Amino acid sequence: IGVASTKAFTTQITVLTLLGLKVAKAKGRISTSDLHMHLEELRLIPEKVEEALKSNDHVKEIASVYKNASNCLYLGRGFNFPVALEGALKLKEISYIHAEGYPAAEMKHGPIALIDEHMPVIVIATRRGHYDKVVSNIQEIKSRKGKIIAIVTKGDVTVKGLADHVIEVPEVMDSMSPLLTTIPLQLLSYHIAVMLGKNVDQPRNLAKSVTVE
Repeated sequence: IGVASTKAFTTQITVLTLLGLKVAKAKGRISTSDLHMHLEELRLIPEKVEEALKSNDHVKEIASVYKNASNCLYLGRGFNFPVALEGALKLKEISYIHAEGYPAAEMKHGPIALIDEHMPVIVIATRRGHYDKVVSNIQEIKSRKGKIIAIVTKGDVTVKGLADHVIEVPEVMDSMSPLLTTIPLQLLSYHIAVMLGKNVDQPRNLAKSVTVE
């Protein structure tokens, strides 16, 4: 039984998305046409997940570059801030590399002090949402010689010109993007852990369920 369950995170996002849509409709905050548009986007997620998984070999190559890092920083804005937290958590859980997730908007209020040529910084920079602000964050990181791994929307040009590595995910509405942007981060953690010889299914000191507080 895998302790660091990736499917649980994805399922939680899906259920909470459906719950949010249901509540929004009940409170009159979303039209029937908008509801159907969101549901149709959600229906297409499985095939977009399959497309995102095609980046596995590329992610593995990136993992080989950073497998000996001592620390990693993860940044995301809006819907993708929790994804930054998930990415950092997975890396800590299964590779035992120290990692922290932060809101990208808070980067200049502390985390920026950590950035140098030895610090890998994973940034979620999809095209919808807070794109311009995230690009600004990436420029700040680059000026401090941080090593940038960016999760971008397929076809992105701007971030590709700034980042050391980019991993593409399919285009999707902003509210659904965590269902796709999470995947390369989980794969990155997995490949790093395997390369370091860690047991990815049974990480040390962790259990599938916590029964003692």
